[in-house]
Amino acid sequence: APWHLMMSLIPSRGCLLDLPWEDILVPHILCHLPLQQLLSLQRVSKSFQSLIQLYLANMRCFDSSQIGPAIPRAAFVNLLKDNEVLQQLALQNCSDWLTDRELLPVIGQNHHLHQIQLKGCAQLSRHALVAISLSCPNLRQLSLAHCEWVDSLSLRSLADHCKALEAVDLTACRQLKDEAVCYLVQKCSRLKSLSLAVNANVGDVAVEEIAKCCPELEHLDLTGCLRVKNDSIRVLAEYCPKLRSLKVKHCHNVAESSLSILRSRGVELDVEPPLQRALVLLQDVVGFAPFINLQI
Repeated sequence: APWHLMMSLIPSRGCLLDLPWEDILVPHILCHLPLQQLLSLQRVSKSFQSLIQLYLANMRCFDSSQIGPAIPRAAFVNLLKDNEVLQQLALQNCSDWLTDRELLPVIGQNHHLHQIQLKGCAQLSRHALVAISLSCPNLRQLSLAHCEWVDSLSLRSLADHCKALEAVDLTACRQLKDEAVCYLVQKCSRLKSLSLAVNANVGDVAVEEIAKCCPELEHLDLTGCLRVKNDSIRVLAEYCPKLRSLKVKHCHNVAESSLSILRSRGVELDVEPPLQRALVLLQDVVGFAPFINLQI
């Protein structure tokens, strides 16, 4: 609907472009159009090209998935070359080509970023995380899932400079060990959400430090953290009264004896109680088991 409205407002004499660009067109009309359509609009005329460039320079949120299944490298560089006011940056469909060379200029000129999504951007390096830490002091949310280039030194830089972090996703950042995670949570005590999933190097030391340093913690993902055991889960239950969800699937050393404490508080867990789990397995085998005496 916004696109058709826009097209209906483009008479031959160009009345639409006579409206104030920065006061009317950019904040009240263009902001309602999908980014992909805005880029197509650039081809209407040189005046529209200038208008869209102004919009891009004042854009607060950039999500590469809005452009389509893939965004060309040159297009990405051109889209953000004049922008210094970004607050949210999500780069999800450019992992095939995105390197430090393309990302660092964007990070370096945008000091108001509070949300960055780099999930799966495997061709970046630790320099990208250092640049983020130095340029984005107001960062609140950061996803580095499946970024195996994240190491302890770059994570320390993040912890030293971005102490307002509230949500960090370090899923499958396999270089990280307990020491690095401990340093992060010691410096970033406002964390509400943290994922350390699929990291076999993370164990009880890190989980206990998370519990003691992050009293605001609401969501913790430890999926596949094989070294995590019952003791640290009990510490988590003791020190994190605001915890709402915990994922411990495939943590084979975590048992119901520790999870029951959290379960009784209404914390959402991704593993079922032993009896219910057994019934589900039995139902899968025999189809249905109404004959079982649950009091046995």
